[in-house]
Amino acid sequence: MRLKHRHKTEVELDITSFMNLMIILVPVLLMSMVFSHVSILELNLPGLSDNSSGDLKNQQIEVVLRQQHIDINYPAGIRVKRINKKEKQQDFELLSKTLQEIKRQLKEKGIDKRDAVILSEANTDYQTLVTTMDTVRSFRAVVAASAVDAELFPAISLGDAPVNNSSSGTPAEVQKNTASATLGAK
Repeated sequence: MRLKHRHKTEVELDITSFMNLMIILVPVLLMSMVFSHVSILELNLPGLSDNSSGDLKNQQIEVVLRQQHIDINYPAGIRVKRINKKEKQQDFELLSKTLQEIKRQLKEKGIDKRDAVILSEANTDYQTLVTTMDTVRSFRAVVAASAVDAELFPAISLGDAPVNNSSSGTPAEVQKNTASATLGAK
């Protein structure tokens, strides 16, 4: 009978170690969520439009990525500027300044251009392509003592760069070919 009348004692559940785990685990999970942020770029594929008209509003701004340089064309096919690599890297700062100048000149003519086409070679590095897209889309400007992203050409289209036939000629021959192409288009 003595066995039946033993007093049952309540056992307390010790959750201290579990609480310590949660105190560490929750901030770690919250920090990892910030690092896995996904950003989405909205891109437009180039259309099959006829750009032979003289209307500047319908002309394309092309940024052609090559291994040794970047060409900026406006209108499409007519080179405005060639930016050579600087210390084995593309010169994105000069690219941004050139695009800012093109944007300024277009605004002076009353043209609000928002689209640009980036044409890249097949073996273009991914990071180079993304940095080019960011450079074409916007630039850092100081407004009222704070840095903001000012808009350049946010509507970006991607495509393949044309085969580089101009590398076989001298710069004078390339300029002559470009000038004859310009005269033929007029």
